[in-house]
Amino acid sequence: MIKLLSHLSYVAITSPDVEASVDFYVKQVGLTVVDRVDGAVYLRCWGDYYAYSVVVVPGDEPGLETAAWRTSSPEALEEAAKRVEAAGIQGEWVDVHKIGRAYRFTGPWGHTLTLHWDVTRHHDTEGEAASIYPDRPSRRSKVAGAPRQLDHVTIATSDVDAFVKWYVDVLGFRFMARTQLDEAPISVFSVLTTNEKSHDLGVVLDGSTRAGRVNHYAFWVDTREELLIAADILGENGYPIEYGPSIHGIGEQNFLYYREPSSLRIELNTGGYRNYVPDWEANTWKPSQGSNNFYRNSAMPMSMTESFPPADGPSATEEGVPDEIKDALLNPYAKHGQG
Repeated sequence: MIKLLSHLSYVAITSPDVEASVDFYVKQVGLTVVDRVDGAVYLRCWGDYYAYSVVVVPGDEPGLETAAWRTSSPEALEEAAKRVEAAGIQGEWVDVHKIGRAYRFTGPWGHTLTLHWDVTRHHDTEGEAASIYPDRPSRRSKVAGAPRQLDHVTIATSDVDAFVKWYVDVLGFRFMARTQLDEAPISVFSVLTTNEKSHDLGVVLDGSTRAGRVNHYAFWVDTREELLIAADILGENGYPIEYGPSIHGIGEQNFLYYREPSSLRIELNTGGYRNYVPDWEANTWKPSQGSNNFYRNSAMPMSMTESFPPADGPSATEEGVPDEIKDALLNPYAKHGQG
C-alpha cells in the first residue's frame, strides 16, 4: 500500500467565546494571528511551515470541528478518498482557506477529518518576523515557552481497538502502542502515527453516548526546559496546570496539560523517540507500568477523563465501567505499592 498521509497539518476547534480563546493563544501560548475570515480566526506556531496551525471557530461548545492531515502526494489524496468511500463513508470535496481542494469526511465514530495535498507555505523573508535561520518559516516567538509547532490530536471513541483497525486499514496509520487495564483486557488508550513520531493521533476510551468528541490536542516545544518555563508562565498568569509536568511511558514524551478559556484541554510535549521501523509491532502497556506517567509517582486527576463537547450522559469513567476498573484507571499504582 502506498503511503497515504504525511503529517497532521492543522486543527480547527470550536469556542463559545472566540476572542477570549484567541487572546489566550496569542498572549499566553505565543501563537500569531494570521487571518480572520467569516468569524473564524487562523493562528500559527512560529515554526509551522504552512499558513496556519490552529483555527478557532465560533461554536456553542468547545470541541473539534476538524483535524487535517496532509497527504504524501496529489495521487495519495485521490487514493485516500477512494479508500474512505470504499469503506462505506461518503465524504465531500471542499475548498479550504489557503489550502484549496481538500477531501472532508466524518469517520465511523463521528470525527471529521480533512485530507489535502495543496498548501500555502509561510516564510517571512524580510522584516521583524524573519529568522536568521534560513530554514525557519519565521523567528522564534517572544512569548516564553511558545511551541514550535502543532504535534498531535487525541480523540475519544467508544471502541479504541476498532477505531485503530479502521484507521490503519483505510488510511494507513501505523499502530504504535496501546494501554489495557491491569484488571481486565479493556483498551483505554492507543496511539497511531503517519510518520516517525510516536503518534500524531491518539485515541482514548469514551463511555458516553456522544460521538465525535476530542480529549485534547498538543503542541511541541524543543526542550524540557521550555516546557517547564511554559508551566511557570501559565501559573504566574493565573492559569492552573491540570496534569504534569511528567513523562509518558508510551512515546516517552515529557508532558504538560492545561486548559484554554473555553475549557478545551491543551497538551505541551517535548522529547520522545523517533521510530522508522516499517513493520513495527505495537506493544500493549498496563497502567501499572507507567504508560501514562512513567515515574508512577502520582495518579491522573479525574478531570483528565473529560472530553469535548461535554457528554450527553456520564463520561467514560462513569458509564459502563465497573467501579474497580475506574479506580484502576485513575490510580493504577496504589495496589503495586507506588501510590
